[in-house]
Amino acid sequence: MRTLRRVSFLCALIAGSAAPFTVNADTAIAMHGAPKYAVGFDHFDYVNPDAPKGGTLRLGVAGSFDSLNPFVIRGQTPLGVNTGTLSLIYEPLMARSWDEPFTLYGLIAESVDVPEDRSSITFHLNPKAHWSDGQPITADDVLFSFTTLRDKGRPNHRSYYKRVNSAEKIDAMAVRFVFRPNSDGSLDQEMPLIMGLMPILPQHDWVGRDFNQTTLRVPVGSGPYKIAKMETGRSITYDRDTNYWGRDLPVMRGVYNFDTIKIDYYRDDGIALQAFKAGQFDWRREIDATKWATGYDVPALKEGRIVHEQLTHHRTEPIAGFIFNTRRAPFDNSVLREALSMAFDSEWINRNLFHGQYHRSESFFPNSELASPFLPEGREKEILASYGDKISPSIFMQSVRLTATDGTEDSLRQNLLKASMLLHDAGYVLKDGKLYAPLTDHPVRFEILLSDPTEEKIALAWSRVLKQLGVDARVHTVDSAQYQSRLAGFDYDITTGKWVNSLSPGNEQANYWGSMSADQKGSRNYAGIRDVVIDDLITKIPSAKNRDELVATTRALDRLLLAGHYVVPFYYRGVDLIASWKDFHHPDTMPIYGTVLESWWRQ
Repeated sequence: MRTLRRVSFLCALIAGSAAPFTVNADTAIAMHGAPKYAVGFDHFDYVNPDAPKGGTLRLGVAGSFDSLNPFVIRGQTPLGVNTGTLSLIYEPLMARSWDEPFTLYGLIAESVDVPEDRSSITFHLNPKAHWSDGQPITADDVLFSFTTLRDKGRPNHRSYYKRVNSAEKIDAMAVRFVFRPNSDGSLDQEMPLIMGLMPILPQHDWVGRDFNQTTLRVPVGSGPYKIAKMETGRSITYDRDTNYWGRDLPVMRGVYNFDTIKIDYYRDDGIALQAFKAGQFDWRREIDATKWATGYDVPALKEGRIVHEQLTHHRTEPIAGFIFNTRRAPFDNSVLREALSMAFDSEWINRNLFHGQYHRSESFFPNSELASPFLPEGREKEILASYGDKISPSIFMQSVRLTATDGTEDSLRQNLLKASMLLHDAGYVLKDGKLYAPLTDHPVRFEILLSDPTEEKIALAWSRVLKQLGVDARVHTVDSAQYQSRLAGFDYDITTGKWVNSLSPGNEQANYWGSMSADQKGSRNYAGIRDVVIDDLITKIPSAKNRDELVATTRALDRLLLAGHYVVPFYYRGVDLIASWKDFHHPDTMPIYGTVLESWWRQ
C-alpha cells in the first residue's frame, strides 16, 4: 500500500492540479487540496505569537452544570470541560486550523500515515505528550478512547467510530485505524480527519468507573489547564497547567494566553448581561440583536471602557428556526408545513424585534458557498438528475425558497392567500374560523415548545398570524431541564433549535438529517427526517474527492432540505458581536471561521 508523501505532493503541484488528499510530510491533513502551512511553520496566521501570557479571563454563561463527563448525553457539563468550544481539559489527536475549511495539524499525534485511497490512518504519538498527572499518553489510551466512545459515547461518536473496521496497536506510540467501505464500495474521505479529531481519554483514570454516568470527579486531561476550583452549577475556575506538555508546539503558539479562566453561571442571559455591564466578567459574545442594539447603553460603553466590535467572518452560519416534528400529525404533511411557513412574517419580525440587523436564512448553510443557488445548475443539477423519479421534477423548475415578506400588510396578505390556496387544494377546510385536517373533525392545533424566553416574542408573532389561517398555536416555555428531556425524547410538536455547520460538512450531517438518527434519542435529527435521497447525499458528502464535488453535493442536500419544509428558518448576521472590557485584545488577522477566543490576551 503506497503512502502519499512529499514527493507525490510536489508532483501534483507541478502538474498544476491539487491532489485529492495531501499530507505535509505526514504532519498535517487537508480534507481537500494542500494544507496551508508548510512543514516547520511557527504559528497560525490568526494568532499573535508574541501575545503576553498572564492575567485572568472571566466569562459568564447562562444555565448550569452538574457533571464533568462531556462524553455522554446525561448531565450538563461546563464550558471548558466539553470538547467543543474552548476545550481546556481534553485534547484531540490533531488540532484544527481555523483559517482553512478543514485541515488538521499535529498535536498528540505528531505525524500520520495515510494511503491515497484513505482506507486507513496511522497515528504516531508525540513522545512528549503526557497527562496532567505526569503519566505518558500511549497507544493504549488511544485505543481505550476509541472503543469507549464507540460503545458508550454520545450518538455522534458512536456513529462515527462504528465506521472503523479495525483498530490495531502498532507499538506503544502508534495506532492504525482501517475504515469500513460504504455500501457502494466507496471510502469515506473524511474518516481520517474524523479520527484526528477524536478526544483522547486517560485509560488509567477510568479504571473501575462507570463511563455512562455523570460525575463531579475532577478529570485527568492532557490540555493546557486544570480545574482549580468548582462550585457545582454556579462557577468553575481553571488554572494554567505549568507542566503542560504542548505549550511549544506551532498549533499552541499565541493561544491560551491567560493564567486563569473563571466561568460563572447565571440563571438566564438577561442576568448575565447585567453582570457583564457591572464588570463581574470580562468578555461576552452577543447573540441577541436587540440586546446588542439597546442593552449596552451604560456609561462604560460611552467612555470606552467597554468595547463593542462587529468582527466579520466567512464561515457558514448556524441554521436556526422553528422545527416541525414530522414523526407526529399534523406535521407529517409537507403541504401543511409549507403553508404554516408562509405565515412567518420574517421582515416585520426582523425590523420590529431585531432592529433590522439580520438577513433571513434562505439555506441550511447560510453565509457560504455551500448555499444552493436559486435554481440548480452545473454539477448540482447533474447530481439531482441522477435520482430520477425519486425527487419531484419541480426541483429543477422552481425555487424551493419561501416567498419572504417585506414587512408590509400587503406582502403578508399575499403570502397568506397562497398558503390558504395550498391548504384548500390539499383538502384542508376552514370552518367557523378554525382549520380542519382533510376528512377529519380535528382542528389544526399544536404547541410551540421553548426554553429561551427571548424566543417567545418570535413565537407569539408567528402564532398571531397563524390565527388568520385558522390555526391554534400555543406557546409553552419550560425550564432548561424539562426542555432538554423533551428534546432528547422528541416530545414536542414544534420547537426551536439550531445546527452548526463548518465550511467542510461531513459525517455530522447523518446525525442532523439521516434516517438512522430519526428515532435515536439524543440525536439532532429534531425534525425526524426520513428520505432515501437525503440519506444518499449525506453519504456522498464525506466521500467527495475534491472541493467542487463537496460544494455541489452539499448544495443538492440543501435544496432537498428546503424543499421538505422541515424548518421555518430564522436569521443570520455574518459577523461576530463581541463586547469586552478595554484591556482585552485580539490579533488583527481574523480567520475565516471568525473569532477565536483562545487567541485573545489581557494587557
